[in-house]
Amino acid sequence: MILRIFKRRQKAGAGYWILGVRCWTLDTGYRLLGAGYRMLVNKGGRLWNTLTPNPLTRQPITRNPLNTIWKIVAACICTWLFSYASCKYSFKDVGAIPQDIKTFRVNYLENKARYINPQLSPQLTERLKQKIIGNTRLRQTNDDDAHYDISGFVSDYSITTSGISGNTTELNRLNVTFHLVFKNTVDEKKNFETDVTSNFDFSGNKSLQEAETELNDDIIRNIVDAVFNKIFSNW
Repeated sequence: MILRIFKRRQKAGAGYWILGVRCWTLDTGYRLLGAGYRMLVNKGGRLWNTLTPNPLTRQPITRNPLNTIWKIVAACICTWLFSYASCKYSFKDVGAIPQDIKTFRVNYLENKARYINPQLSPQLTERLKQKIIGNTRLRQTNDDDAHYDISGFVSDYSITTSGISGNTTELNRLNVTFHLVFKNTVDEKKNFETDVTSNFDFSGNKSLQEAETELNDDIIRNIVDAVFNKIFSNW
């Protein structure tokens, strides 16, 4: 439905003029006009006011069918452009994937840090799979000959103090480092290993367990995004 406020002067009686509100619907061709929202119904290509008994307002209002066609075309184009822009934004960080790359495998991402958060490994593994499926054309596989073979482990999961006031710890920082191992079975020259690190501050009044509960989604999202960008971006 297309809503447009317009200044149209329509005689509703002797010496009386009103402002109107026009509301077009692409499927029925109805529109609303004037105070009280009088309904004008399409009859044989001409619009009639069906709710106002005054014969002065029952005069047919002609409508050029080309105007309606252009409105429909414009609405379709705007919808297509919006959808295209949305899709392009979602994929803006993804570099060009070679045409011969068609499959990927994400191995279980282990946790080798001194302190082990038991929720971290399974959530990282699953979220990375979903990230790749949702943002690339690659097909997931568990075969050893997957074109992209992704593995790695959490190498650091530690807390440091980042803010002190007097003798009181005001702010703690949770440091999370993931070691990524990437193998390209089509082109071994593209193989690499690298570390990605994210830091998360939390109040010194909170325990580690409380901070983990609060920060869990941010930890998973940041690490997964960093790993994804290392693999698929041109940065």
